[in-house]
Amino acid sequence: MLVIMDLFADVADFVSRGGWVLYVIAGMAFIMWTLLFERFWFYKGALNRTVSSALNSWEARPERKSWNAHQIRRSMISEVNEKINTNLELIATMVALCPLLGLLGTVTGMIDVFGVLAATGGGDAKSMASGVSRATIPTMAGMVAALSGVFGQTLVNQIATRESQLLEDHLTMDH
Repeated sequence: MLVIMDLFADVADFVSRGGWVLYVIAGMAFIMWTLLFERFWFYKGALNRTVSSALNSWEARPERKSWNAHQIRRSMISEVNEKINTNLELIATMVALCPLLGLLGTVTGMIDVFGVLAATGGGDAKSMASGVSRATIPTMAGMVAALSGVFGQTLVNQIATRESQLLEDHLTMDH
């Protein structure tokens, strides 16, 4: 229990040194990873049921060679692909925004540094160092959040592409 309390104290200290932007970056990283885990969960469970339903519906058709059958096949693939690709663009946007939020924290931290410089005339090195630290911590946090998201996003995109291609391969027209 003491370890957990120390961990929370360290996190609170880190956030207090980084400024309010860290709350935004942490919230964005939390939402991004929640969406990534939702996608992993969907690909491991509900996607199989969705694909099976589409395959069963397709195989139950008496004819699969006409123009109408071809359009129905395209519609079925499109509907399943829409479910496969849900939230992928939102995840990509969040991955791209994390470093920008870190940069925002850098700019606000540098504004604090320049405020200290203007107030003290540059003689207070400790306050300037605190401001520079405040400026760099959000950049680091934004980069870490984005890098972790890139790995998850890449994996999710690969799974989505593979599942989409498998569905198209299984909905054959030559029966």
